[in-house]
Amino acid sequence: MTHEALGSSFRAGSQGSGHHLVAATRRLAGEGTGVVAADIDLIGAAGADGVLWRHEGFGLAGRGVAMRIELAGGLADRAAVARVAASLAEIEPSGDVTGPGTGAVALGALPFLREAPGVLIVPRVLIGRRDDEAWLTTITAASDASSAMELAETMISDALGGYTDNRPPPSEFTLTSVMDHGAWSKLVSDAIARIGDGAFGKVVLSRQVAVRANRPFVTSDVLSRLSTLYPTCVIFRMDDFLGASPELLIERRGARVVTHPLAGTIGRSGDLVTDEALVAGLLASPKQRREHAFVIDDLRRTLGPVCDCLEVPDKPTVLELRNVTHLATEMSGVLLPASDRPGQVPTALDLVARVHPTPAIGGTPTDAAVAYIREVEGYDRGRYSGPVGWVDAHGDGSWVIGLRSAEVTGDRGTLYAGVGLVAGSRPGSELEETQLKLQALLAAMVRP
Repeated sequence: MTHEALGSSFRAGSQGSGHHLVAATRRLAGEGTGVVAADIDLIGAAGADGVLWRHEGFGLAGRGVAMRIELAGGLADRAAVARVAASLAEIEPSGDVTGPGTGAVALGALPFLREAPGVLIVPRVLIGRRDDEAWLTTITAASDASSAMELAETMISDALGGYTDNRPPPSEFTLTSVMDHGAWSKLVSDAIARIGDGAFGKVVLSRQVAVRANRPFVTSDVLSRLSTLYPTCVIFRMDDFLGASPELLIERRGARVVTHPLAGTIGRSGDLVTDEALVAGLLASPKQRREHAFVIDDLRRTLGPVCDCLEVPDKPTVLELRNVTHLATEMSGVLLPASDRPGQVPTALDLVARVHPTPAIGGTPTDAAVAYIREVEGYDRGRYSGPVGWVDAHGDGSWVIGLRSAEVTGDRGTLYAGVGLVAGSRPGSELEETQLKLQALLAAMVRP
């Protein structure tokens, strides 16, 4: 099927009356379309400023706003979180493609602080891709169907290889550590002392690096480079917040829930024999295993009560990225019906609200660790280390932690990296770990 024919079929499928919204989903690639799903470029579909959430064979790209869903009380307001599903359910589904990510989908990057206000966006036009199929969803009322179809046509063209951002990328850069290395290492030393005094089992501290360029960053180029450098990570952009996250917080498909937390990190050398020794040391390290165990124990505590069964491996594995290796444990379970919604299991966003923030990005005990972070870090994390993801009208969704991330506006960017501190942590090693983690965004943004 040609690009023009695809656009015609979408126009015919978009119906609505007054302010009543309809989510019309039609097949874009796969069987019977003449288009190969692998040819759908989601970064191109997202364009210069659309939303993007992509992980290997699955992804979503959207433009425009059909609905804004405000979480004025953040994830701490469980009632508001529950109403997200009701808001999506008010949009009438239509079309011939079903499954996770089809129909009305809300995407967003939420703040690290549970009580901080957040916003989810339901794109006016969304292109999704899963393995060997792709689809397009338009959300319209009768009054705006024509303009939504124009946007859909543009996105289809851009997704099929027509997108180019002709702006020249920056070529000169200034990097500044927002807090002096010595001052930040002093913070780490103080935190380690507090851990020794029994105030925390673990606390996570982060730092910022500011980047100033001679021209505005071309974020679609940054996303493309992140995709190439970190092909197993989730590549995302929500407004000015973008990154390549390695850490799955929550994925829900029907009654099945999966989480894949990371905690415990070692650098990579590039030499096979040396890296094997480094991985062996990571797996054998009591300090690293203790840091990881805090996260696993917390997720077992928060997810266990809502699962009929929760499978937790006896020991962690490793996740190897371009320049670091993490301890990782994939946990999975079968959800019980929600107590306030008989016959329905919690949505992906309900589960995010239940588990966030984990000790992977806050610490333990949670409240004490987060209060300490707010006291000493010297800045509001905003969306850094908050949940980034999507939820659809059926409650399915995937959320990662907003790590390896940056806020990018015009010619300025703020990059973030953090470390988990436990008994036995050393300030010099922790500073080096943040520098390794910062390389993810620096390699994609700073191209002299």
